[in-house]
Amino acid sequence: MIQVNNLRKSFDGFLALDGVNMHVKKGAIYGLVGPNGAGKSTLIRHITGVYRPDEGEVLIDGENVFENRNAKSKFSYIPDELFYFMQADTLEMKRFYQGIYPNFDEKLFYRMQEFFPTIDVKRNIRRLSKGMQKQVAFWLAICCKPELLILDEPVDGLDPVMRRQIWSIIMAEVAEKEMTVLVSSHNLRELEDVCDHVGIMHAGKIMIERSLSELQGSVCKIQVACQNGMPKLPDNFEVLHMSNTGRVYTLIVKGNPEDAKRALYEEGSPTIVDALPLTLEEIFIYEMGGADYEVKDILL
Repeated sequence: MIQVNNLRKSFDGFLALDGVNMHVKKGAIYGLVGPNGAGKSTLIRHITGVYRPDEGEVLIDGENVFENRNAKSKFSYIPDELFYFMQADTLEMKRFYQGIYPNFDEKLFYRMQEFFPTIDVKRNIRRLSKGMQKQVAFWLAICCKPELLILDEPVDGLDPVMRRQIWSIIMAEVAEKEMTVLVSSHNLRELEDVCDHVGIMHAGKIMIERSLSELQGSVCKIQVACQNGMPKLPDNFEVLHMSNTGRVYTLIVKGNPEDAKRALYEEGSPTIVDALPLTLEEIFIYEMGGADYEVKDILL
Protein backbone atom coordinates (compact mmCIF):
# COMPACT_ATOMS: atom_id res chain seq x y z
CA MET A 1 0.00 0.00 0.00
CA ILE A 2 2.89 2.36 0.85
CA GLN A 3 6.26 2.15 -0.85
CA VAL A 4 9.06 4.60 -0.07
CA ASN A 5 12.19 4.31 -2.20
CA ASN A 6 15.50 6.02 -1.35
CA LEU A 7 13.78 9.11 0.05
CA ARG A 8 16.03 12.09 0.88
CA LYS A 9 15.10 15.51 2.24
CA SER A 10 17.22 18.41 3.52
CA PHE A 11 16.26 21.64 5.27
CA ASP A 12 18.85 24.44 5.17
CA GLY A 13 21.71 21.98 4.95
CA PHE A 14 20.30 19.59 7.59
CA LEU A 15 19.69 16.09 6.22
CA ALA A 16 16.33 15.08 7.72
CA LEU A 17 15.78 11.94 5.62
CA ASP A 18 18.78 9.97 4.43
CA GLY A 19 17.72 7.42 1.84
CA VAL A 20 14.61 6.04 3.60
CA ASN A 21 13.19 2.77 2.29
CA MET A 22 9.87 1.59 3.69
CA HIS A 23 7.17 -0.90 2.69
CA VAL A 24 3.69 -1.18 4.21
CA LYS A 25 1.51 -4.03 2.94
CA LYS A 26 -2.21 -3.68 2.35
CA GLY A 27 -4.24 -4.57 5.44
CA ALA A 28 -1.24 -4.20 7.78
CA ILE A 29 -1.05 -2.13 10.95
CA TYR A 30 2.45 -0.67 10.76
CA GLY A 31 4.01 1.03 13.76
CA LEU A 32 6.65 3.67 13.01
CA VAL A 33 8.81 4.25 16.09
CA GLY A 34 12.00 6.12 16.85
CA PRO A 35 13.55 8.74 19.13
CA ASN A 36 12.74 12.43 18.91
CA GLY A 37 14.36 13.96 15.83
CA ALA A 38 14.60 10.65 13.97
CA GLY A 39 12.58 12.01 11.04
CA LYS A 40 9.21 10.31 11.64
CA SER A 41 7.05 13.42 11.16
CA THR A 42 9.07 14.48 8.10
CA LEU A 43 8.55 11.03 6.60
CA ILE A 44 4.82 11.15 7.29
CA ARG A 45 4.56 14.57 5.62
CA HIS A 46 6.12 13.03 2.52
CA ILE A 47 3.75 10.06 2.64
CA THR A 48 0.78 12.43 2.88
CA GLY A 49 2.09 14.51 -0.04
CA VAL A 50 2.76 17.66 1.98
CA TYR A 51 6.51 17.75 1.18
CA ARG A 52 8.15 17.26 -2.20
CA PRO A 53 11.12 14.83 -1.99
CA ASP A 54 14.60 16.07 -2.87
CA GLU A 55 15.34 12.56 -4.14
CA GLY A 56 13.46 9.26 -4.25
CA GLU A 57 9.74 8.59 -4.43
CA VAL A 58 6.69 7.88 -2.29
CA LEU A 59 3.99 5.65 -3.78
CA ILE A 60 0.47 5.07 -2.44
CA ASP A 61 -1.07 1.99 -4.04
CA GLY A 62 1.46 2.29 -6.87
CA GLU A 63 0.91 6.02 -7.56
CA ASN A 64 3.27 8.88 -6.75
CA VAL A 65 1.51 10.80 -3.97
CA PHE A 66 2.87 14.34 -4.44
CA GLU A 67 0.30 16.58 -6.17
CA ASN A 68 -1.78 13.49 -7.03
CA ARG A 69 -5.44 13.97 -6.11
CA ASN A 70 -6.36 10.33 -6.77
CA ALA A 71 -3.62 8.98 -4.48
CA LYS A 72 -4.53 11.45 -1.72
CA SER A 73 -8.22 10.50 -1.88
CA LYS A 74 -7.29 7.00 -0.68
CA PHE A 75 -6.09 8.01 2.79
CA SER A 76 -7.20 9.92 5.86
CA TYR A 77 -4.58 11.62 8.02
CA ILE A 78 -4.83 12.58 11.69
CA PRO A 79 -1.82 14.70 12.65
CA ASP A 80 -0.56 15.35 16.16
CA GLU A 81 -1.59 19.01 15.84
CA LEU A 82 -5.21 19.09 14.65
CA PHE A 83 -6.68 21.78 12.40
CA TYR A 84 -10.28 22.94 12.24
CA PHE A 85 -11.76 26.06 10.66
CA MET A 86 -12.18 28.88 13.18
CA GLN A 87 -15.98 28.88 13.53
CA ALA A 88 -16.69 25.30 12.37
CA ASP A 89 -18.73 22.78 14.34
CA THR A 90 -18.68 19.02 13.72
CA LEU A 91 -21.55 19.12 11.21
CA GLU A 92 -19.84 21.85 9.20
CA MET A 93 -16.58 19.87 9.13
CA LYS A 94 -18.60 16.83 8.01
CA ARG A 95 -19.88 18.81 5.00
CA PHE A 96 -16.32 19.95 4.26
CA TYR A 97 -15.04 16.36 4.31
CA GLN A 98 -17.93 15.28 2.07
CA GLY A 99 -16.75 17.76 -0.54
CA ILE A 100 -13.22 16.29 -0.52
CA TYR A 101 -13.76 12.56 -0.07
CA PRO A 102 -16.09 10.98 -2.66
CA ASN A 103 -16.62 7.90 -0.46
CA PHE A 104 -17.65 9.82 2.68
CA ASP A 105 -20.46 7.81 4.30
CA GLU A 106 -23.05 10.14 5.84
CA LYS A 107 -25.14 7.25 7.18
CA LEU A 108 -22.08 5.87 8.93
CA PHE A 109 -21.44 9.33 10.42
CA TYR A 110 -24.82 9.33 12.19
CA ARG A 111 -24.53 5.66 13.18
CA MET A 112 -21.17 6.35 14.81
CA GLN A 113 -22.56 9.25 16.82
CA GLU A 114 -23.42 6.80 19.60
CA PHE A 115 -19.69 6.09 20.08
CA PHE A 116 -19.04 9.77 20.81
CA PRO A 117 -21.94 10.73 23.12
CA THR A 118 -20.14 13.68 24.76
CA ILE A 119 -19.63 15.53 21.45
CA ASP A 120 -22.09 18.36 20.80
CA VAL A 121 -22.07 18.38 16.98
CA LYS A 122 -23.33 21.99 16.85
CA ARG A 123 -20.70 23.40 19.19
CA ASN A 124 -17.60 25.16 17.83
CA ILE A 125 -14.93 22.43 17.71
CA ARG A 126 -12.19 24.80 18.88
CA ARG A 127 -14.11 25.22 22.14
CA LEU A 128 -14.03 21.48 22.81
CA SER A 129 -11.31 19.92 24.93
CA LYS A 130 -8.22 18.48 23.21
CA GLY A 131 -9.51 14.94 23.78
CA MET A 132 -12.90 15.78 22.26
CA GLN A 133 -11.24 17.42 19.25
CA LYS A 134 -9.27 14.21 18.70
CA GLN A 135 -12.50 12.19 18.90
CA VAL A 136 -14.04 14.37 16.17
CA ALA A 137 -10.94 13.79 14.02
CA PHE A 138 -11.30 10.00 14.31
CA TRP A 139 -15.03 10.16 13.72
CA LEU A 140 -14.62 12.13 10.48
CA ALA A 141 -11.59 10.12 9.32
CA ILE A 142 -13.34 6.74 9.62
CA CYS A 143 -16.43 8.06 7.79
CA CYS A 144 -14.21 8.94 4.81
CA LYS A 145 -13.94 5.15 4.25
CA PRO A 146 -10.18 5.37 3.63
CA GLU A 147 -8.10 2.54 2.23
CA LEU A 148 -5.22 3.90 4.32
CA LEU A 149 -5.36 5.61 7.73
CA ILE A 150 -2.26 7.60 8.74
CA LEU A 151 -1.95 8.51 12.43
CA ASP A 152 0.65 10.67 14.20
CA GLU A 153 0.45 10.25 18.00
CA PRO A 154 -3.18 9.19 17.55
CA VAL A 155 -4.60 8.76 21.05
CA ASP A 156 -2.64 11.45 22.87
CA GLY A 157 -5.07 13.34 25.12
CA LEU A 158 -7.73 10.61 25.21
CA ASP A 159 -8.87 8.90 28.41
CA PRO A 160 -8.27 5.11 28.72
CA VAL A 161 -11.88 4.16 27.90
CA MET A 162 -11.95 6.27 24.74
CA ARG A 163 -8.49 5.04 23.71
CA ARG A 164 -9.72 1.47 23.82
CA GLN A 165 -12.88 2.37 21.91
CA ILE A 166 -10.93 4.17 19.18
CA TRP A 167 -8.60 1.21 18.71
CA SER A 168 -11.59 -1.18 18.63
CA ILE A 169 -13.13 0.86 15.80
CA ILE A 170 -9.84 0.89 13.88
CA MET A 171 -9.28 -2.86 14.35
CA ALA A 172 -12.81 -3.57 13.15
CA GLU A 173 -12.18 -1.54 9.97
CA VAL A 174 -8.93 -3.44 9.37
CA ALA A 175 -10.63 -6.81 9.87
CA GLU A 176 -13.71 -6.05 7.77
CA LYS A 177 -12.34 -3.87 4.97
CA GLU A 178 -8.58 -4.56 4.97
CA MET A 179 -7.88 -0.93 5.77
CA THR A 180 -4.15 -0.27 6.08
CA VAL A 181 -2.93 1.71 9.11
CA LEU A 182 0.35 3.58 9.54
CA VAL A 183 0.76 4.82 13.10
CA SER A 184 3.62 6.81 14.61
CA SER A 185 3.68 6.90 18.40
CA HIS A 186 5.96 6.96 21.42
CA ASN A 187 3.51 4.75 23.33
CA LEU A 188 5.24 1.47 22.48
CA ARG A 189 3.22 -0.62 24.92
CA GLU A 190 0.04 0.39 23.14
CA LEU A 191 1.52 -0.24 19.68
CA GLU A 192 2.53 -3.72 20.75
CA ASP A 193 -1.14 -4.60 21.27
CA VAL A 194 -2.26 -3.49 17.81
CA CYS A 195 0.64 -3.55 15.31
CA ASP A 196 1.70 -6.51 13.20
CA HIS A 197 4.68 -4.76 11.55
CA VAL A 198 7.21 -2.32 13.00
CA GLY A 199 9.74 0.08 11.50
CA ILE A 200 12.41 1.49 13.82
CA MET A 201 13.72 4.85 12.60
CA HIS A 202 16.92 6.65 13.59
CA ALA A 203 18.86 9.56 12.09
CA GLY A 204 16.70 9.80 8.98
CA LYS A 205 16.75 6.09 8.13
CA ILE A 206 14.62 3.02 8.76
CA MET A 207 17.10 0.83 10.64
CA ILE A 208 14.86 -2.22 11.10
CA GLU A 209 11.62 -3.17 9.35
CA ARG A 210 10.06 -6.50 10.34
CA SER A 211 6.90 -8.15 11.48
CA LEU A 212 6.44 -7.85 15.24
CA SER A 213 6.62 -11.63 15.65
CA GLU A 214 9.96 -11.77 13.80
CA LEU A 215 11.30 -8.88 15.84
CA GLN A 216 10.32 -10.52 19.12
CA GLY A 217 11.74 -13.85 17.96
CA SER A 218 15.16 -12.41 17.12
CA VAL A 219 15.88 -10.81 20.52
CA CYS A 220 15.08 -12.46 23.84
CA LYS A 221 15.54 -12.04 27.58
CA ILE A 222 17.10 -15.04 29.35
CA GLN A 223 17.28 -15.48 33.11
CA VAL A 224 19.82 -17.99 34.37
CA ALA A 225 20.35 -19.26 37.91
CA CYS A 226 23.89 -20.62 38.32
CA GLN A 227 25.86 -22.01 41.24
CA ASN A 228 29.30 -21.74 39.58
CA GLY A 229 29.13 -18.48 37.64
CA MET A 230 27.65 -17.60 34.28
CA PRO A 231 28.20 -20.19 31.50
CA LYS A 232 29.75 -18.81 28.30
CA LEU A 233 27.49 -18.46 25.25
CA PRO A 234 28.81 -19.42 21.80
CA ASP A 235 30.26 -16.60 19.68
CA ASN A 236 27.27 -16.59 17.28
CA PHE A 237 25.07 -15.15 20.06
CA GLU A 238 25.39 -11.42 20.61
CA VAL A 239 24.76 -10.40 24.22
CA LEU A 240 23.31 -6.88 24.19
CA HIS A 241 23.07 -6.53 27.96
CA MET A 242 23.85 -8.60 31.05
CA SER A 243 23.21 -7.97 34.73
CA ASN A 244 23.07 -10.13 37.81
CA THR A 245 21.60 -10.22 41.29
CA GLY A 246 23.49 -12.77 43.29
CA ARG A 247 23.52 -16.02 41.31
CA VAL A 248 20.68 -14.96 38.99
CA TYR A 249 21.86 -13.50 35.67
CA THR A 250 19.68 -11.65 33.18
CA LEU A 251 20.82 -11.50 29.56
CA ILE A 252 19.41 -9.78 26.49
CA VAL A 253 20.53 -11.94 23.58
CA LYS A 254 20.22 -11.69 19.81
CA GLY A 255 19.29 -15.07 18.40
CA ASN A 256 16.73 -17.83 18.75
CA PRO A 257 15.75 -18.20 22.45
CA GLU A 258 15.52 -22.00 22.33
CA ASP A 259 19.00 -22.23 20.77
CA ALA A 260 20.34 -19.92 23.48
CA LYS A 261 18.79 -22.06 26.25
CA ARG A 262 20.25 -25.22 24.71
CA ALA A 263 23.70 -23.63 24.43
CA LEU A 264 23.66 -22.53 28.08
CA TYR A 265 22.84 -26.06 29.25
CA GLU A 266 25.63 -27.47 27.08
CA GLU A 267 28.24 -24.96 28.29
CA GLY A 268 27.53 -25.31 32.01
CA SER A 269 25.20 -26.69 34.65
CA PRO A 270 22.70 -23.93 35.36
CA THR A 271 19.98 -24.63 37.89
CA ILE A 272 17.31 -22.78 35.91
CA VAL A 273 17.23 -21.26 32.41
CA ASP A 274 14.11 -19.31 31.50
CA ALA A 275 13.54 -17.47 28.19
CA LEU A 276 11.11 -14.55 28.31
CA PRO A 277 9.68 -12.51 25.42
CA LEU A 278 10.75 -8.89 25.17
CA THR A 279 8.23 -6.10 24.95
CA LEU A 280 8.39 -3.75 21.97
CA GLU A 281 9.64 -1.05 24.35
CA GLU A 282 12.54 -3.25 25.49
CA ILE A 283 13.38 -4.24 21.89
CA PHE A 284 13.49 -0.57 20.94
CA ILE A 285 15.79 0.28 23.86
CA TYR A 286 18.24 -2.53 23.16
CA GLU A 287 18.22 -2.15 19.37
CA MET A 288 18.89 1.58 19.81
CA GLY A 289 21.53 0.94 22.46
CA GLY A 290 24.31 1.05 19.87
CA ALA A 291 22.94 4.02 17.95
CA ASP A 292 24.15 7.08 19.89
CA TYR A 293 22.31 5.94 23.02
CA GLU A 294 23.81 5.40 26.46
CA VAL A 295 21.75 2.57 27.93
CA LYS A 296 23.45 2.00 31.26
CA ASP A 297 20.76 0.75 33.57
CA ILE A 298 17.45 -0.78 32.44
CA LEU A 299 14.84 -2.04 34.88
CA LEU A 300 14.21 -5.65 33.82
